Amino acid sequence: MIKTPTQTWLAGASALALLAACSQPSEDETRAPAQTEQPASETSVTSNGEAIETESDRLNAWFEQVFEENLARYPMIQTYLGRKTNYGQWNNASEAYARESYEIGQANLAYMRENFDFDALDENAQLSWRLFEYDAEREAESWRWRDHGYTFTPLSGPHMNAPTFLINNHRVDTLEDAEAYVERLEGMGEYLDQNIAGSRRSAEAGILSPRWTYQPMIETARNVISGAPFDDSETPSPLLADFRGKVEALDLEPAEAERLIAEAEAALTGIVRPAYERIIALFEEQEAAASTDDGAWQHPDGGEYYNHQLNGYTTMDLSAEEIHQLGLSEVDRIHGEMRAIMEEVDFDGTLQDFFEFMRTDEQFYYANTPEGRQRYLDEATALIDTMRETLPQMFNTFPEAELVVRRVEEFREQQAGKAFYQRPAPNGTRPGVYYANLRDMADMPIYQMEALAYHEGSPGHHMQLAIMQELDDVPAFRRFGGYTAYTEGWGLYSEYLPKEFGFYSDPYSDFGRLAMELWRACRLVVDTGIHYHQWTREEAVQYLLENTPNPEGDVRAAIDRYIVWPGQATAYKVGMLEILRLRDMAEEALGEAYDIRDFHDVVLTQGAMPLAVLEERVNAWIEETQAAQ
Repeated sequence: MIKTPTQTWLAGASALALLAACSQPSEDETRAPAQTEQPASETSVTSNGEAIETESDRLNAWFEQVFEENLARYPMIQTYLGRKTNYGQWNNASEAYARESYEIGQANLAYMRENFDFDALDENAQLSWRLFEYDAEREAESWRWRDHGYTFTPLSGPHMNAPTFLINNHRVDTLEDAEAYVERLEGMGEYLDQNIAGSRRSAEAGILSPRWTYQPMIETARNVISGAPFDDSETPSPLLADFRGKVEALDLEPAEAERLIAEAEAALTGIVRPAYERIIALFEEQEAAASTDDGAWQHPDGGEYYNHQLNGYTTMDLSAEEIHQLGLSEVDRIHGEMRAIMEEVDFDGTLQDFFEFMRTDEQFYYANTPEGRQRYLDEATALIDTMRETLPQMFNTFPEAELVVRRVEEFREQQAGKAFYQRPAPNGTRPGVYYANLRDMADMPIYQMEALAYHEGSPGHHMQLAIMQELDDVPAFRRFGGYTAYTEGWGLYSEYLPKEFGFYSDPYSDFGRLAMELWRACRLVVDTGIHYHQWTREEAVQYLLENTPNPEGDVRAAIDRYIVWPGQATAYKVGMLEILRLRDMAEEALGEAYDIRDFHDVVLTQGAMPLAVLEERVNAWIEETQAAQ
C-alpha cells in the first residue's frame, strides 16, 4: 500500500494510484496502459483544409485518456470531483490493487516515451510530458517505501477520513443518492479491513507509529461509534446525524424516509460498529508493541527513507542538515524583526517575555464559547471579503469558485489540524472551504487570524488551487496534482504578500504574520531535529515553546503532526523562500517592465510544478519580456 498525504492525491503519472491509501474494491478489470495510434510529428492540413492533429494534440488526448482510466479505478475521487459515478463504492485499499495501479503508471510512462516525440511538442505539451515523467519516476522511487508511512495517525487515516468523506463529499440530492450513501455504509467494513491489513503489513516490516499516537486514535474511533444508534443516547452519532439531515432535506414520503433511516441504522450497527471495534483492537494491539521513540530514524533504513521524504516534499536536493541550518538562520532573522515590533508597541522585557504576553493576555483571544467561535468565523470571513477588493492590484487571473469559512466538525476537531483548505468541486457543486479548528480558542489567537485567513483562503490556497482546477489548456493530471513545496510555499508567500499592499496595519497583527513565518522556520529545525538528530518529542516541544509565541496546546499538536508526517513540514519555508528568490530575480532583471501581476500569472497559470521547473518558467518569462522591450 502506498501511504501518502491526501494533498498530493492526483499527482503522478498514474495520478490516482497515489490515492491507494484510501482505496476500496471496484468492479474494474485489470487495465492495460492507455493506447493511442502512432502520433503525427507536425501540423498539416488535408486537401479540403481540415486540420490534422499535431503531436501535442495527440499527447494531450492521451493524457486525458490516462486520467479518466485512472479515475475510473477510484470511486471516492470521482465523488470528490463532484461526479456521481460508482457513487455507492469506496476505493480499493488492497496491496494487490496498489501494485496494479503502480504497474499501470510505470507502463504508461514507458508507452509515452516510446510512442510520442518530445521534440515535436509545443512548449505546454513539453511541460506536461516533463511533469508526467517526473511524477512517474517519483512513484518508482517511492515504491520501495510504500509500507514506511503510517496508515493510521491521530491526524489522518481511514478511521477519520471515511466518515468525513461521507459527511463533506457525499451529496444527497435524490433518493438514489441516499441509497448510495447506505451502500457506502454497508461497504465501509471491507474498506476499513483493507486498511487494517495495510497497517499490519507495515507492522510486520517494523513500522509502527510511536506509542503515544494510539490513545488519540482510539478516542477518534470511539467518537465515530458513539451516540444513536450505537447506544441509548438521544444524540445521534455523526454519521447518523448527517444521513438523517440529508434525507430530511429530500422531502420524501414518510415511509420512504423511514426505510432509508432504518437501513442506515442497520448498516451502522451491523457493519460500521464491528469494523471500528476491529480498528480499536488493532490500535490496542499495536500500542503494546510500539516504541517510545518518535523519529523516522528508528525504522528500518529510516535515515534513507527520511531523505527520500525531504526530497519529495521540497522537490529540491537538500540534506537534512542543510535544512536544519537554514531553519536556525531564519529563526534568528525573524526574531530580529519581532524585536522591532516590541519596540514599536513599547514592550519592556525580553523576546520570551513578549511571547508569554502574547500567549496569555486576554485581549488576544476570543472566549471558548459558541459566541466566541462564531465571532472568529465572522471576522475571518470579513478579512477574506476585504482582501477580495484588493486582489486586482495583485493578480490578473481569478478563480470562478466561491470561498467560504467553516469550523472543523466537532467529531474530528480534537485530532484535526489548526486550519486547512479544501478545494472546490470542479463542477461547481462545492465551494472552496477554509476550515478553522475552533476546539480551543486559546490555540487560535486573534493576532494570527489575518495571516491564517490569507494563507488558507485568499490570496493563498484558494487563488492557487481553484485557479489550477479551472485551467482549460492543461491536462487534468496537472489541474488536480500537487507538489507540497509549490502549494504550501505559495500559501506562506501569500501570508507575506498582503503586507506589501498595506495590510497588517496593526503591529500585533503584523507580529502574528511574523509568528506564522517563524512557525514555519522552526519547522525546519524541529522536523529535522526529530527525524535526523533524534530529538525526543519533548525536546521538540520545548524548542517551539522557547522560540515561538504559540500556546502549548498548539505546540504539542504541531509536534505530534511532524512526528507522524516526516518531512512534510519542511516544504513550506523552502517553497516560500524559492518563490521570493525568483520574484526578486525577475524584478531585478526586468526593472520597469516588471509587474507583480504578471509574475503571479507565471507562477499560477500552469498549475503546480517542482520548484526547479518553476525557475525555468520564470527565466523563460524574463527572456520573453526582455525581448519584447
